[in-house]
Amino acid sequence: MKGLDCENINEDSLRALFTCSTMSAKSAISKEIFAPLDERMLGAVQVKRRTKKKIPFLATGGQGEYLTYICLSVTNKKPTQASITKVKQFEGSTSFVRRSQWMLEQLRQVNGIDPNGDSAEFDLLFENAFDQWVASTASEKCTFFQILHHTCQRYLTDRKPEFINCQSKIMGGNSILHSAADSVTSAVQKASQALNERGERLGRAEEKTEDLKNSAQQFAETAHKLAMKHKC
Repeated sequence: MKGLDCENINEDSLRALFTCSTMSAKSAISKEIFAPLDERMLGAVQVKRRTKKKIPFLATGGQGEYLTYICLSVTNKKPTQASITKVKQFEGSTSFVRRSQWMLEQLRQVNGIDPNGDSAEFDLLFENAFDQWVASTASEKCTFFQILHHTCQRYLTDRKPEFINCQSKIMGGNSILHSAADSVTSAVQKASQALNERGERLGRAEEKTEDLKNSAQQFAETAHKLAMKHKC
């Protein structure tokens, strides 16, 4: 039996394995952290700090290493409230722990760091906090930013956070959200066109039916007149 050939494990395979693991973790966070509070998680991004904070040993509870996720959620009850929550999973544990949380109204600035490249780095500035993060991948950060920007536009009416140094696809244009909206719009248009065409075909069929009906009626009348004439 041959051993595992590490050279055959390419970057795409590793990326796929990581993506699968991340999606599984996000699904677990949604069910474990937000569902019990009647909240719906819209998106999450796994992060690490770019600059480590000096936190006393006792403040962490001595629980060792951990994974950190920045999650965006909304309440199911009206009026809808959106929030950003920091969730952690400590080493050796399968459960997740809710840490800091901010209402979306408290978010003041989202800094994408590099507007011209796919950077995994970003900053979040709140009323009372400022964090510098590095996402697990640039694409995961991009997806989270798209969802965050869309959520701000939808649920914040008065004061919206400033998005700076962000790629244009995050703010609109080619974003996954706009693409999804375009797909829905296209589907509706195609369905409407199909209904119109079907209506036109039915209209033409009705016209033909009416013509045939009139022709049959005229034929019947002519035949009746001929029959009466010969009878006489």
